[in-house]
Amino acid sequence: MKAIQLHEFGGPEVLRHEEIPVPEPASGEVLVRVRAVGLNPPDWYVREGMPGIPPEFKPPFDLPLIPGTDVSGVVEAVAADVTGFTAGDEVVGLLRFPGLMQSGAYAEYVTAPASDLAPKPAAVDHTHAAALSMSGLTAWQYLIDVGHDHPSPFQEARHRPVALGSDTTVLVNGAGGGVGHLALQLAKWKGARVIAVASGTHEDFLHGLGADEYIDYTKQRPEDIVRDVDLVLDTVGGPGSRRFLPTLKRGGALYPVYLGEFDDEENARLGVTVSGTQVRANGAQLAELGRLVDSGTIRVAIDSTFALADAQAAHKRAAQGHIQGKIVLTVP
Repeated sequence: MKAIQLHEFGGPEVLRHEEIPVPEPASGEVLVRVRAVGLNPPDWYVREGMPGIPPEFKPPFDLPLIPGTDVSGVVEAVAADVTGFTAGDEVVGLLRFPGLMQSGAYAEYVTAPASDLAPKPAAVDHTHAAALSMSGLTAWQYLIDVGHDHPSPFQEARHRPVALGSDTTVLVNGAGGGVGHLALQLAKWKGARVIAVASGTHEDFLHGLGADEYIDYTKQRPEDIVRDVDLVLDTVGGPGSRRFLPTLKRGGALYPVYLGEFDDEENARLGVTVSGTQVRANGAQLAELGRLVDSGTIRVAIDSTFALADAQAAHKRAAQGHIQGKIVLTVP
């Protein structure tokens, strides 16, 4: 089969389109004929060797490795102990994350734990289905239900989502991206008022997804004009996430999806909670997301598609930023 491998860490040029053997499913696993692969930030973090990540958070990687965790495809074969899936089933999944940061999805075939898979939403094609997994589960586990008891490597306390309803206002930073555009829709599904923060090119797109208010961060700083928000989901995160603290009411919460820098004493003085978690593979939650896709409650947006052999170009597109929805690799 054809697959994308990296034999060294570096830029997009280290991604090689090569011939390798088809893997065989182990106990509890399914062999999937891949039709599409969703790209996620961990793909390029790992490709680069995860620079800047503290050693205690950096998992070991054996080279060569095949990147990718998000797939949509067709079951080719199942291990003898697998029930619930049979050859020919269309499936979607986030594979082995975060236990294995990269699970071999950039390939024509991949093995997957059956528990990580869900039926592909019937209402969409494989391209859109592949774009759902990690981004959708991240939004779900931050906003709706964590769904597991695994401790986060980033905080001692277990993440507990805020109850969302018609009396809550949610600000989503990075609302045009993979996690952001799905989080916006989940918050609207729960009845919340949503303020979407993104760059100017996303305004019509985000209003079309249900945003009640839109802020173009290239023209206005949300921390200067927004107050009394119940929840900020900062899908950009990082050191700049702290700037959203003034937007919160007392009792509010800030969820940075990526590592932020905060002062516990400041948070206590403001009366706010700063919390995060680490997305984990979960076939049951993914099935719930799939039902929302099938009902038209949420839709998945595609920024661009590239053939598997053009993975380098896909990573270069990711590096340009200002992504609307998801980048997807298609597999013939």
